[in-house]
Amino acid sequence: MITFAEDLTRETVAKREVRRAVPPIPSGLLEPPLTHILKMSAKSAINKEVFTPHGEKMLAAVQVKRRTKKKIPFLATGGQGDYMTFICLSVTNQKPSHVSITKVKQFPGSSTFAKRSMWTIEQLRQVNGCDPNKDCPEFDLAFDNAFDQWVAGSAGEKCTFIQILHHTCQRYSSQSKPEFVNCQSKLMGGNSILHSAADSVTSAVQKASQALNERGERLGRAEEKTGEMKNSAEQFAVTAHKLAMKHKC
Repeated sequence: MITFAEDLTRETVAKREVRRAVPPIPSGLLEPPLTHILKMSAKSAINKEVFTPHGEKMLAAVQVKRRTKKKIPFLATGGQGDYMTFICLSVTNQKPSHVSITKVKQFPGSSTFAKRSMWTIEQLRQVNGCDPNKDCPEFDLAFDNAFDQWVAGSAGEKCTFIQILHHTCQRYSSQSKPEFVNCQSKLMGGNSILHSAADSVTSAVQKASQALNERGERLGRAEEKTGEMKNSAEQFAVTAHKLAMKHKC
């Protein structure tokens, strides 16, 4: 018979298995919590301001800076400064679907976002991940009429963007698909970070759920036995009372 203490020990072990199932995230993929929250807020605002009014849905966005600065002394928008740049991937809501890659900027002193450049997915010729062996924030995008070298805010943000971009190209590109070079294999198919982590967590949760179900069954059987013992005790008390009354008489 399993004691209550042993039962709690098994439950604790099951919970530990859930925590261990989540793969450790390399330090290079992490961002400070506040930075992550601000970026999520900005991406939500971009989708609402730039894409939703035009019947589009943003699939992914990555905040970037140029690795090599262009020699432009004055911005056409009327000022210089440290502006924010996002590379966004979007798809139209109406069929047939059209996928676009858009450069969106927010300039100093402005609370709104503006489109600066846009390409169709058919104009994308190459995506260069810069290093196939390790996580890094650098990547290049080559179009028919443009070539840009970017560095993302973090390696994790870049990896997520390229993974979604690759999946979108496989799904929506009707013509020749762009070339993905120097990209880690985990970004190019089923061996993704997200899928592997999800599979591991799902397996561990199933084990934990099974352990909890077994515990519930054991507690249920213990409750039934307790009820039976209670009924037996009551019957014994009644019988004993009857015998006592009989002998008294």
